[in-house]
Amino acid sequence: MLKYICKRLAIGLITLFILSTITFFGVRAMPGDPFEQDNKVMAPETYEALKEKFHLDKPLPEQFAIFLKNAARGDFGESISKKGKLVSDIIKLRFPVTAKLGSIAFCTSMVVGLALGIVAALAKHRWVNSVITVVSTIGVTLPNFLFAMMIMIVFAVKLGWLPIVGLNGPQYYILPVAALSLGPIASVTRLTRSSIRDVMHEDYITLSRSKGNKETRTIIVHGLKNALLPVITYAGPLFAGMITGSLVIETLFSVPGIGAEFTNSITNRDYTLVMGLTILFGALVIVMNLISDIVAAIIDPRIKLGK
Repeated sequence: MLKYICKRLAIGLITLFILSTITFFGVRAMPGDPFEQDNKVMAPETYEALKEKFHLDKPLPEQFAIFLKNAARGDFGESISKKGKLVSDIIKLRFPVTAKLGSIAFCTSMVVGLALGIVAALAKHRWVNSVITVVSTIGVTLPNFLFAMMIMIVFAVKLGWLPIVGLNGPQYYILPVAALSLGPIASVTRLTRSSIRDVMHEDYITLSRSKGNKETRTIIVHGLKNALLPVITYAGPLFAGMITGSLVIETLFSVPGIGAEFTNSITNRDYTLVMGLTILFGALVIVMNLISDIVAAIIDPRIKLGK
């Protein structure tokens, strides 16, 4: 397993390098200048000093070499748009907010999705399965930002039941968590339902039935472990995706997290902050994918890592 982990981490580093390269040159290809707003009121000498400070006066290949050298030490420098603040300090301040929101939404998605998937697979009444299937299909196809605006209008604007700005208490989490969770709940529900139905045709399930065990007990005791393997494999990318995919939701609900910070950094052409957050998100996706694969292999010894 150690060899497999080292191999995956090496591939992850290569992936991060490619991602960093594309992002580095991509953001610099965007029209405009990081100091475009300030340049209208600052002295030319100050403008040139700022460009020199952030190495923007150097050729692009040299800028990239400087970035790689500093990034290898975990140094992403100072934010361009947030004067005097280091990128690492911004991440330390904002990431816990996003991580908490994403973790709550992830747990909600897994618990509700698994429960609905099991109910849909084992339901004796066809209408129960049909209702869950229709709702999950809507959840998969409906964009989370559109759902977010819908629940904001209904529960915050029209009814006035819930707040929509910030995360100042438990009630503030309800709407953003719901907006983040809808799609994942639907996906986990569909995946759980199909996995359980596949397992129901296995020989060991048939043997358990022949011993007179009830269908529900047979599936939960004997089949659920294997049925959950696809869900576990999906859980890693899902967790990473719920954090990196919270950009729009954080902006809509004015959540002071890393997602909203990333959106603002692109708008402000804050090259240093964009690069730091890109590497953070990329590393998170790589690590969570690796963890989910390892957990799946531990649960089911039949899975051979690296093969």
